[in-house]
Amino acid sequence: MVICRRVGAALVATTVTLSLGAAPAPASATGHGHDHGHGGVGTPGTPGAPGVGDGYFPAAGNGGYDVLHYGLDIRYEPATRAFAGTATISARATARLSRFNLDLRGFDVRAVTVDGRAARYDRDGQELRISPRHALSRGERFTVVVRYDGTTGRPTDVEGALYGWVSTPDGSFVANEPDGASTWYPVNDHPTDKASYDFRLTVPAGKTAVANGELVGQRTRDGWTTFVWRARDPMASYLSTASVGDYDLRRSTGPRGLPIIDAIDRDLGPEAADGLARTREMIAYFTDLFGRYPFTSYGAIVDDDEDAGYALETQTRPMYSGPPGEGTVAHELAHQWYGNSVSPARWQEIWLNEGFASYAEWLWEEHTGGRTAQARFDTFYARPETASFWNPPPGDPGATNLFAGSVYTKGAMTLHALRTKIGDRAFFALLRAWYAANRNDTVTTADFVRLAEQVSRRQLDAFFQTWLYTPGKPAVW
Repeated sequence: MVICRRVGAALVATTVTLSLGAAPAPASATGHGHDHGHGGVGTPGTPGAPGVGDGYFPAAGNGGYDVLHYGLDIRYEPATRAFAGTATISARATARLSRFNLDLRGFDVRAVTVDGRAARYDRDGQELRISPRHALSRGERFTVVVRYDGTTGRPTDVEGALYGWVSTPDGSFVANEPDGASTWYPVNDHPTDKASYDFRLTVPAGKTAVANGELVGQRTRDGWTTFVWRARDPMASYLSTASVGDYDLRRSTGPRGLPIIDAIDRDLGPEAADGLARTREMIAYFTDLFGRYPFTSYGAIVDDDEDAGYALETQTRPMYSGPPGEGTVAHELAHQWYGNSVSPARWQEIWLNEGFASYAEWLWEEHTGGRTAQARFDTFYARPETASFWNPPPGDPGATNLFAGSVYTKGAMTLHALRTKIGDRAFFALLRAWYAANRNDTVTTADFVRLAEQVSRRQLDAFFQTWLYTPGKPAVW
């Protein structure tokens, strides 16, 4: 994300020096009370856990299964905010399950089936609890279909920032980080459970629906247009999107024939896409630094939403609430490697997303003849010890400070300080090795420290303790 969240005017800036606000609400947001299906009686087994154990968001995600694929069939009417969805979820049980949960906020659940047979279900806050007719064996693959509908709104996090499926006058702005996917589809809503996606999005004719991956089908009938998008690469749920608006789709080609699909709101002026002009060059540069681009396509969604005020690195197609600056575009592109392909195993590790993308932004500016990364570091380091800029520690900012400025800027400074400590050769080898070793996986800071020590052949525990976990301005490292 830039500034990934809370950027406001910073969407057109090239630095990440603002306070970015707090994280979206933990999983305490409520659903629709208790709905009951008409399936059979539960069978012996163990109920899946109602969370994956993330210390920042204990109710996020669910235990007992691994999702392989989401098929989302959604019909949305912006004028009335009427929403009807069918989610077809293919998964594999990781334990013998008598019951399992999906995260879903709001909506009326109309029917649930498991492997084609009606299943019992009820609601407990954001938890949709599903009991199949027979226990699922460990290792068994199964398919759950949830049919649901209702009216969308404008969900907010604990500090009032919009996220998830945000209804707008002309459609929707959809940006989920960290746990907002459950505001529009039933999901195992945590980065540790990545899956592929198909989106079938039906909207009034004249509107455009944009999702992750590639557009593989489009048809208009009886005043409605259906857009079919396919995202084949593993994706964390917070990176999914299905934004609807008055978009023009613009296609171009990146390095190695990479499809680039940009969606630009028609209400914006011709300069709205100026910040995207060097996307191809950026992809080539970051490929040289980090390794081959991770996914099968790229692009951007540029909306005219003045209320959200931020950008998010939605996988393959970053979402901008307004026209982005070049630095913001570099930031969100770098996230495709660090954050999207290599993702945090728990939300405490958010600096591995934001510190890396912010430092990539510094490197891009230097590459294009602007300030050097060292000059950026020196400017920030000149701030006094008493400045709030230095806190919270980026390695453990707390759930309500996921997007604090220190996570971005002190996180980037951590990487530059590491570079000066171990030298350019080891540092850039480390960046490539980090991506190569963890592509499509989830990671922790401890994993990064181990790899940094292996590559540099130096003991670095004290260094990372100082920069990531000690409050205040580092003095010696």
